[in-house]
Amino acid sequence: MPRVTVHRKAHFNAAHRLYRKDWSAEKNFEVFNKCSNPHFHGHNYELIVALTGEIDQETGYVYDLGKLKELIREEIEEAFDHKNLNLEVEDFKNINPSAENISVVIYNKLREHIPQHLDLKITLYETPRNFVSYSGE
Repeated sequence: MPRVTVHRKAHFNAAHRLYRKDWSAEKNFEVFNKCSNPHFHGHNYELIVALTGEIDQETGYVYDLGKLKELIREEIEEAFDHKNLNLEVEDFKNINPSAENISVVIYNKLREHIPQHLDLKITLYETPRNFVSYSGE
């Protein structure tokens, strides 16, 4: 049976600050530059969720994209959109909300609801030129 990858795009707007509480302001600026601004900064994140699996013979689907749309809305957009990730999202209370960490959090939130026989890959664009991918490894 052929394995096919289906994709769903979504987006959310969020503010964050990259810093470590145990470092001085100077060290944070040295490592994170302007991303360590104590007044935060924001991004228009673009998210691509990819599911890979065999095509279901009854439906012709790998996964119902309508269901995936709702899952992304409920688990990611409602939790992250127009939020300060550092201050308002529990997942980032103890980890830096870098694009890398955000992609892992998104993966873990969605993986709980996606059937295990499907491969899941998250691609997160922080800017049009800066993006990360994570597939659970």
